[in-house]
Amino acid sequence: MHSLLNDSVTAYDQKNYWWVGLVLLFPVLLKAQAKTTPSKYEGYLFTYFTGNSKEEEAIRFAISTNGYDFQALNNNQPVIASSGISSTGGVRDPHILRGADGKTFYMVATDMVSANGWDSNRAMVLLKSTDLINWTSAIINIPQTFKAFEKVNRVWAPQTIYDSKKGQYMIYWSMRAGNDPDVIYYAYANKEFTALATEPKQLFFSPNNGACIDGDIVEKNGRFHLFFKTEGQGAGIKVAVSDKLTEAYTLRESYVQQTKDPVEGAGVFKLNDGSGYILMYDVYTKGRYQFTKTTDFKNFKVVDEQVSMNFHPRHGTVLPVTQKEIERLTAKWLSVANVFGSAQSKQIKKNNIVMDTVAKKLWLPVLANTSLNKFDPQFKNFQG
Repeated sequence: MHSLLNDSVTAYDQKNYWWVGLVLLFPVLLKAQAKTTPSKYEGYLFTYFTGNSKEEEAIRFAISTNGYDFQALNNNQPVIASSGISSTGGVRDPHILRGADGKTFYMVATDMVSANGWDSNRAMVLLKSTDLINWTSAIINIPQTFKAFEKVNRVWAPQTIYDSKKGQYMIYWSMRAGNDPDVIYYAYANKEFTALATEPKQLFFSPNNGACIDGDIVEKNGRFHLFFKTEGQGAGIKVAVSDKLTEAYTLRESYVQQTKDPVEGAGVFKLNDGSGYILMYDVYTKGRYQFTKTTDFKNFKVVDEQVSMNFHPRHGTVLPVTQKEIERLTAKWLSVANVFGSAQSKQIKKNNIVMDTVAKKLWLPVLANTSLNKFDPQFKNFQG
Protein backbone atom coordinates (compact mmCIF):
# COMPACT_ATOMS: atom_id res chain seq x y z
CA MET A 1 0.00 0.00 0.00
CA HIS A 2 1.29 3.50 -0.85
CA SER A 3 2.36 5.42 2.24
CA LEU A 4 -0.48 7.63 3.47
CA LEU A 5 1.48 9.04 6.39
CA ASN A 6 4.39 11.40 6.83
CA ASP A 7 7.17 10.90 9.35
CA SER A 8 5.35 12.79 12.09
CA VAL A 9 3.93 10.31 14.61
CA THR A 10 3.06 11.33 18.16
CA ALA A 11 1.78 9.37 21.14
CA TYR A 12 0.87 9.68 24.79
CA ASP A 13 -0.30 7.34 27.53
CA GLN A 14 -3.82 7.80 28.95
CA LYS A 15 -5.74 5.31 31.09
CA ASN A 16 -3.67 2.28 30.10
CA TYR A 17 -3.73 2.78 26.37
CA TRP A 18 -1.82 4.88 23.88
CA TRP A 19 -2.96 7.35 21.26
CA VAL A 20 -1.21 7.40 17.93
CA GLY A 21 -1.73 10.59 15.95
CA LEU A 22 -1.24 10.10 12.22
CA VAL A 23 -0.94 13.16 9.99
CA LEU A 24 -2.79 12.44 6.78
CA LEU A 25 -1.78 13.43 3.29
CA PHE A 26 -4.64 14.59 1.06
CA PRO A 27 -5.73 13.68 -1.50
CA VAL A 28 -5.50 10.00 -0.62
CA LEU A 29 -3.45 7.88 -3.00
CA LEU A 30 -3.94 4.14 -3.03
CA LYS A 31 -1.82 1.70 -4.93
CA ALA A 32 -3.42 -1.30 -6.59
CA GLN A 33 -2.47 -4.74 -5.38
CA ALA A 34 -0.23 -6.78 -7.60
CA LYS A 35 -2.04 -9.02 -10.03
CA THR A 36 -2.42 -12.54 -8.74
CA THR A 37 -4.64 -14.08 -11.43
CA PRO A 38 -4.87 -14.04 -15.22
CA SER A 39 -8.48 -12.81 -15.07
CA LYS A 40 -9.23 -9.43 -16.65
CA TYR A 41 -11.40 -8.73 -13.63
CA GLU A 42 -9.63 -7.31 -10.60
CA GLY A 43 -12.51 -7.03 -8.14
CA TYR A 44 -16.21 -7.26 -7.45
CA LEU A 45 -19.17 -4.88 -7.23
CA PHE A 46 -21.90 -5.84 -4.73
CA THR A 47 -25.31 -4.23 -5.32
CA TYR A 48 -27.87 -4.57 -2.53
CA PHE A 49 -30.55 -2.92 -0.39
CA THR A 50 -30.53 -2.89 3.40
CA GLY A 51 -33.97 -3.36 4.98
CA ASN A 52 -37.73 -2.99 5.11
CA SER A 53 -38.06 0.73 5.72
CA LYS A 54 -38.56 3.06 2.77
CA GLU A 55 -35.17 4.68 3.39
CA GLU A 56 -33.50 1.26 3.21
CA GLU A 57 -35.32 0.15 0.04
CA ALA A 58 -32.80 1.65 -2.35
CA ILE A 59 -29.81 0.49 -4.41
CA ARG A 60 -26.43 0.58 -2.68
CA PHE A 61 -22.96 -0.43 -3.85
CA ALA A 62 -19.96 -2.09 -2.18
CA ILE A 63 -16.62 -3.20 -3.61
CA SER A 64 -14.15 -6.00 -2.95
CA THR A 65 -10.80 -7.06 -4.36
CA ASN A 66 -11.08 -10.71 -3.37
CA GLY A 67 -14.80 -11.56 -3.26
CA TYR A 68 -14.79 -11.94 0.53
CA ASP A 69 -13.99 -8.54 2.04
CA PHE A 70 -16.49 -5.89 0.98
CA GLN A 71 -16.46 -2.15 1.71
CA ALA A 72 -19.60 -0.05 1.26
CA LEU A 73 -19.40 2.89 -1.12
CA ASN A 74 -21.04 6.26 -0.49
CA ASN A 75 -21.01 5.57 3.27
CA ASN A 76 -23.61 2.81 2.73
CA GLN A 77 -26.11 5.34 1.37
CA PRO A 78 -28.06 4.89 -1.89
CA VAL A 79 -26.20 5.47 -5.14
CA ILE A 80 -29.50 5.89 -7.03
CA ALA A 81 -32.55 7.64 -5.56
CA SER A 82 -35.52 5.24 -5.51
CA SER A 83 -37.95 8.14 -5.87
CA GLY A 84 -36.55 8.91 -9.31
CA ILE A 85 -36.78 5.40 -10.77
CA SER A 86 -39.76 3.65 -9.16
CA SER A 87 -43.54 3.98 -8.98
CA THR A 88 -43.69 3.14 -5.25
CA GLY A 89 -40.74 5.17 -4.02
CA GLY A 90 -38.70 2.11 -3.12
CA VAL A 91 -36.77 -0.72 -4.82
CA ARG A 92 -35.58 -4.09 -3.54
CA ASP A 93 -33.63 -7.13 -4.76
CA PRO A 94 -31.26 -5.41 -7.24
CA HIS A 95 -29.60 -7.66 -9.82
CA ILE A 96 -26.71 -6.43 -11.96
CA LEU A 97 -25.37 -7.94 -15.21
CA ARG A 98 -22.57 -7.10 -17.60
CA GLY A 99 -23.81 -7.05 -21.18
CA ALA A 100 -22.57 -9.28 -23.98
CA ASP A 101 -20.55 -6.35 -25.37
CA GLY A 102 -18.57 -6.21 -22.11
CA LYS A 103 -19.16 -2.49 -21.56
CA THR A 104 -22.91 -2.06 -21.04
CA PHE A 105 -24.52 -2.83 -17.69
CA TYR A 106 -28.08 -3.88 -16.94
CA MET A 107 -29.78 -3.75 -13.58
CA VAL A 108 -33.29 -4.78 -12.57
CA ALA A 109 -35.08 -4.46 -9.24
CA THR A 110 -38.43 -5.01 -7.53
CA ASP A 111 -40.51 -1.80 -7.54
CA MET A 112 -41.84 -2.07 -3.99
CA VAL A 113 -42.15 -0.52 -0.56
CA SER A 114 -42.74 -3.28 1.97
CA ALA A 115 -44.74 -0.98 4.27
CA ASN A 116 -47.50 -1.13 1.64
CA GLY A 117 -47.80 -4.90 2.13
CA TRP A 118 -46.19 -7.97 0.61
CA ASP A 119 -48.96 -8.26 -1.98
CA SER A 120 -48.81 -4.62 -3.04
CA ASN A 121 -46.37 -4.42 -5.92
CA ARG A 122 -47.14 -4.77 -9.60
CA ALA A 123 -43.98 -3.51 -11.26
CA MET A 124 -40.25 -3.91 -11.81
CA VAL A 125 -37.56 -1.36 -12.64
CA LEU A 126 -35.14 -1.70 -15.57
CA LEU A 127 -31.87 0.27 -15.57
CA LYS A 128 -29.04 0.62 -18.08
CA SER A 129 -25.57 2.18 -17.87
CA THR A 130 -22.26 2.34 -19.71
CA ASP A 131 -20.15 3.49 -16.76
CA LEU A 132 -21.79 2.09 -13.57
CA ILE A 133 -22.29 5.68 -12.41
CA ASN A 134 -25.04 7.14 -14.59
CA TRP A 135 -28.20 5.10 -15.18
CA THR A 136 -31.29 5.43 -17.35
CA SER A 137 -34.43 3.67 -16.10
CA ALA A 138 -37.89 2.48 -16.99
CA ILE A 139 -40.83 1.09 -14.99
CA ILE A 140 -42.66 -2.00 -16.22
CA ASN A 141 -46.11 -2.46 -14.64
CA ILE A 142 -47.12 -6.03 -15.50
CA PRO A 143 -50.97 -5.82 -15.05
CA GLN A 144 -51.12 -2.56 -17.01
CA THR A 145 -48.91 -3.89 -19.79
CA PHE A 146 -50.36 -7.38 -20.23
CA LYS A 147 -54.11 -7.95 -19.92
CA ALA A 148 -53.61 -11.68 -19.30
CA PHE A 149 -51.86 -10.77 -16.02
CA GLU A 150 -54.22 -8.07 -14.76
CA LYS A 151 -54.85 -10.00 -11.51
CA VAL A 152 -51.18 -10.22 -10.57
CA ASN A 153 -50.41 -8.91 -7.06
CA ARG A 154 -46.72 -9.79 -6.79
CA VAL A 155 -43.87 -9.01 -9.19
CA TRP A 156 -40.78 -10.04 -7.27
CA ALA A 157 -37.00 -10.24 -7.62
CA PRO A 158 -36.35 -9.81 -11.37
CA GLN A 159 -33.02 -10.86 -12.86
CA THR A 160 -31.48 -10.68 -16.34
CA ILE A 161 -29.48 -13.16 -18.38
CA TYR A 162 -28.24 -12.93 -21.96
CA ASP A 163 -29.73 -15.51 -24.33
CA SER A 164 -26.87 -16.05 -26.78
CA LYS A 165 -29.01 -18.12 -29.15
CA LYS A 166 -31.57 -15.35 -29.53
CA GLY A 167 -29.17 -12.47 -29.08
CA GLN A 168 -31.55 -10.91 -26.54
CA TYR A 169 -31.66 -10.15 -22.84
CA MET A 170 -34.12 -12.33 -20.95
CA ILE A 171 -35.69 -11.04 -17.74
CA TYR A 172 -37.11 -13.57 -15.31
CA TRP A 173 -38.96 -13.03 -12.04
CA SER A 174 -41.53 -14.62 -9.72
CA MET A 175 -45.16 -13.64 -10.03
CA ARG A 176 -48.40 -14.42 -8.22
CA ALA A 177 -52.07 -13.94 -9.02
CA GLY A 178 -54.62 -14.04 -6.18
CA ASN A 179 -53.59 -16.63 -3.60
CA ASP A 180 -51.95 -19.01 -6.07
CA PRO A 181 -48.33 -20.10 -5.47
CA ASP A 182 -45.61 -17.84 -6.88
CA VAL A 183 -44.33 -19.01 -10.27
CA ILE A 184 -41.18 -17.93 -12.13
CA TYR A 185 -41.89 -16.29 -15.50
CA TYR A 186 -39.68 -14.88 -18.23
CA ALA A 187 -39.87 -12.38 -21.08
CA TYR A 188 -37.39 -10.73 -23.43
CA ALA A 189 -36.50 -7.06 -23.15
CA ASN A 190 -36.51 -4.71 -26.09
CA LYS A 191 -33.22 -3.47 -27.58
CA GLU A 192 -33.30 -0.26 -25.56
CA PHE A 193 -33.92 -2.16 -22.31
CA THR A 194 -36.92 0.04 -21.59
CA ALA A 195 -39.79 -2.45 -22.01
CA LEU A 196 -40.69 -6.12 -22.38
CA ALA A 197 -40.84 -7.09 -26.04
CA THR A 198 -42.64 -10.41 -25.42
CA GLU A 199 -45.49 -11.51 -23.18
CA PRO A 200 -44.42 -13.32 -19.99
CA LYS A 201 -44.21 -17.12 -20.20
CA GLN A 202 -43.86 -19.65 -17.44
CA LEU A 203 -40.26 -20.67 -16.83
CA PHE A 204 -40.53 -22.83 -13.71
CA PHE A 205 -43.03 -23.82 -11.06
CA SER A 206 -42.66 -26.03 -8.02
CA PRO A 207 -43.74 -29.62 -8.71
CA ASN A 208 -44.91 -29.73 -5.09
CA ASN A 209 -47.32 -26.87 -5.81
CA GLY A 210 -45.43 -24.56 -3.49
CA ALA A 211 -44.17 -21.07 -4.16
CA CYS A 212 -40.83 -20.46 -5.86
CA ILE A 213 -39.24 -17.01 -5.70
CA ASP A 214 -35.84 -15.26 -5.92
CA GLY A 215 -34.67 -17.13 -8.99
CA ASP A 216 -30.99 -16.91 -10.00
CA ILE A 217 -29.81 -18.65 -13.19
CA VAL A 218 -26.12 -19.50 -13.59
CA GLU A 219 -24.69 -21.19 -16.68
CA LYS A 220 -21.92 -23.69 -16.03
CA ASN A 221 -20.47 -26.14 -18.54
CA GLY A 222 -23.32 -25.55 -20.97
CA ARG A 223 -26.04 -26.24 -18.39
CA PHE A 224 -28.35 -23.75 -16.72
CA HIS A 225 -28.68 -23.94 -12.95
CA LEU A 226 -31.74 -22.20 -11.48
CA PHE A 227 -31.33 -21.42 -7.78
CA PHE A 228 -34.61 -20.44 -6.11
CA LYS A 229 -36.29 -20.16 -2.73
CA THR A 230 -39.10 -22.53 -1.81
CA GLU A 231 -42.03 -21.53 0.35
CA GLY A 232 -44.91 -23.51 1.81
CA GLN A 233 -43.04 -26.79 2.13
CA GLY A 234 -39.87 -25.22 3.50
CA ALA A 235 -37.93 -22.02 3.54
CA GLY A 236 -34.74 -22.88 1.73
CA ILE A 237 -32.86 -22.86 -1.57
CA LYS A 238 -33.09 -25.59 -4.18
CA VAL A 239 -31.62 -25.98 -7.64
CA ALA A 240 -33.26 -26.99 -10.92
CA VAL A 241 -31.06 -27.82 -13.94
CA SER A 242 -31.66 -27.76 -17.70
CA ASP A 243 -29.75 -27.91 -20.97
CA LYS A 244 -32.05 -25.17 -22.28
CA LEU A 245 -32.45 -21.69 -20.86
CA THR A 246 -36.24 -21.43 -21.07
CA GLU A 247 -37.55 -24.95 -20.51
CA ALA A 248 -37.17 -28.51 -19.20
CA TYR A 249 -35.72 -27.76 -15.75
CA THR A 250 -35.28 -30.83 -13.56
CA LEU A 251 -35.50 -30.26 -9.81
CA ARG A 252 -32.88 -31.56 -7.42
CA GLU A 253 -34.57 -32.51 -4.19
CA SER A 254 -31.91 -31.51 -1.69
CA TYR A 255 -31.63 -28.02 -0.21
CA VAL A 256 -28.30 -26.28 -0.71
CA GLN A 257 -28.26 -23.70 2.11
CA GLN A 258 -25.90 -24.60 4.95
CA THR A 259 -28.06 -23.47 7.86
CA LYS A 260 -31.27 -24.58 9.54
CA ASP A 261 -32.51 -20.99 9.66
CA PRO A 262 -34.84 -19.66 6.94
CA VAL A 263 -33.01 -18.06 4.01
CA GLU A 264 -33.82 -16.17 0.80
CA GLY A 265 -32.22 -14.14 -1.95
CA ALA A 266 -29.73 -16.62 -3.41
CA GLY A 267 -26.92 -14.95 -5.35
CA VAL A 268 -24.18 -16.89 -7.15
CA PHE A 269 -20.99 -15.41 -8.59
CA LYS A 270 -17.81 -16.88 -10.02
CA LEU A 271 -14.53 -16.09 -8.27
CA ASN A 272 -12.07 -14.26 -10.52
CA ASP A 273 -9.20 -16.60 -9.63
CA GLY A 274 -11.07 -19.62 -11.01
CA SER A 275 -11.19 -21.41 -7.65
CA GLY A 276 -14.98 -21.85 -7.67
CA TYR A 277 -18.24 -20.06 -7.07
CA ILE A 278 -19.77 -18.26 -4.11
CA LEU A 279 -23.41 -18.93 -3.20
CA MET A 280 -24.54 -16.24 -0.79
CA TYR A 281 -27.97 -15.76 0.74
CA ASP A 282 -29.85 -13.70 3.28
CA VAL A 283 -30.49 -15.41 6.61
CA TYR A 284 -33.31 -12.91 7.08
CA THR A 285 -34.67 -14.05 10.45
CA LYS A 286 -31.23 -13.72 12.06
CA GLY A 287 -30.09 -10.47 10.49
CA ARG A 288 -27.04 -11.97 8.82
CA TYR A 289 -25.69 -12.95 5.41
CA GLN A 290 -24.00 -16.29 4.73
CA PHE A 291 -21.34 -17.10 2.13
CA THR A 292 -20.71 -20.63 0.88
CA LYS A 293 -18.24 -21.90 -1.71
CA THR A 294 -18.72 -24.61 -4.33
CA THR A 295 -17.06 -26.01 -7.42
CA ASP A 296 -19.82 -28.36 -8.57
CA PHE A 297 -23.13 -26.71 -7.47
CA LYS A 298 -23.82 -29.78 -5.36
CA ASN A 299 -21.48 -29.46 -2.40
CA PHE A 300 -21.29 -26.18 -0.51
CA LYS A 301 -18.90 -25.18 2.27
CA VAL A 302 -19.53 -22.26 4.63
CA VAL A 303 -16.76 -19.65 4.35
CA ASP A 304 -18.18 -17.02 6.71
CA GLU A 305 -14.92 -16.81 8.65
CA GLN A 306 -13.25 -15.37 5.53
CA VAL A 307 -15.94 -12.74 4.92
CA SER A 308 -16.07 -9.17 6.20
CA MET A 309 -18.54 -6.38 5.39
CA ASN A 310 -18.99 -2.96 7.00
CA PHE A 311 -22.70 -3.03 6.14
CA HIS A 312 -25.60 -5.47 6.33
CA PRO A 313 -27.02 -6.35 2.90
CA ARG A 314 -30.39 -7.73 1.96
CA HIS A 315 -30.89 -9.78 -1.24
CA GLY A 316 -28.06 -8.57 -3.42
CA THR A 317 -25.94 -9.71 -6.36
CA VAL A 318 -22.25 -9.46 -7.23
CA LEU A 319 -20.60 -8.47 -10.53
CA PRO A 320 -16.91 -9.00 -11.43
CA VAL A 321 -15.34 -5.67 -12.42
CA THR A 322 -12.13 -4.44 -14.03
CA GLN A 323 -9.43 -2.21 -12.54
CA LYS A 324 -10.68 0.82 -14.49
CA GLU A 325 -14.22 0.20 -13.28
CA ILE A 326 -13.03 0.00 -9.67
CA GLU A 327 -11.16 3.28 -10.12
CA ARG A 328 -14.28 4.92 -11.52
CA LEU A 329 -16.46 3.65 -8.67
CA THR A 330 -14.02 4.61 -5.92
CA ALA A 331 -13.40 8.05 -7.45
CA LYS A 332 -17.14 8.68 -7.34
CA TRP A 333 -18.16 7.09 -4.05
CA LEU A 334 -15.21 6.11 -1.82
CA SER A 335 -14.47 8.76 0.82
CA VAL A 336 -11.34 9.39 2.87
CA ALA A 337 -13.28 8.38 5.98
CA ASN A 338 -14.13 5.04 4.33
CA VAL A 339 -10.46 4.32 3.77
CA PHE A 340 -9.13 5.29 7.19
CA GLY A 341 -12.06 3.68 8.94
CA SER A 342 -10.88 0.36 7.56
CA ALA A 343 -7.90 -0.06 9.92
CA GLN A 344 -7.83 -3.71 10.99
CA SER A 345 -4.97 -3.93 13.49
CA LYS A 346 -5.83 -5.82 16.68
CA GLN A 347 -3.76 -3.28 18.57
CA ILE A 348 -6.38 -0.58 17.93
CA LYS A 349 -9.18 0.15 20.42
CA LYS A 350 -11.80 0.78 17.78
CA ASN A 351 -14.44 2.43 19.93
CA ASN A 352 -12.45 5.68 20.29
CA ILE A 353 -11.07 6.36 16.82
CA VAL A 354 -11.23 10.05 15.91
CA MET A 355 -11.12 11.31 12.32
CA ASP A 356 -10.50 15.09 12.10
CA THR A 357 -10.92 16.07 8.45
CA VAL A 358 -10.30 19.75 9.20
CA ALA A 359 -6.96 19.21 10.91
CA LYS A 360 -6.27 16.32 8.54
CA LYS A 361 -5.45 13.95 11.37
CA LEU A 362 -6.55 10.48 12.37
CA TRP A 363 -6.24 9.51 16.07
CA LEU A 364 -5.99 5.79 16.76
CA PRO A 365 -6.11 4.60 20.39
CA VAL A 366 -3.85 1.57 20.72
CA LEU A 367 -3.18 -0.90 23.50
CA ALA A 368 -0.58 0.02 26.10
CA ASN A 369 3.01 -1.00 25.30
CA THR A 370 2.33 -1.05 21.55
CA SER A 371 5.59 -0.49 19.69
CA LEU A 372 4.95 2.75 17.86
CA ASN A 373 7.99 2.34 15.63
CA LYS A 374 6.61 -0.95 14.32
CA PHE A 375 2.88 -0.16 14.54
CA ASP A 376 0.92 -0.93 11.35
CA PRO A 377 -2.75 0.20 11.29
CA GLN A 378 -3.42 -2.43 8.57
CA PHE A 379 -5.66 -0.31 6.38
CA LYS A 380 -7.50 -2.24 3.71
CA ASN A 381 -6.04 -1.86 0.23
CA PHE A 382 -8.74 -0.42 -2.03
CA GLN A 383 -7.83 -0.72 -5.68
CA GLY A 384 -8.21 2.57 -7.49
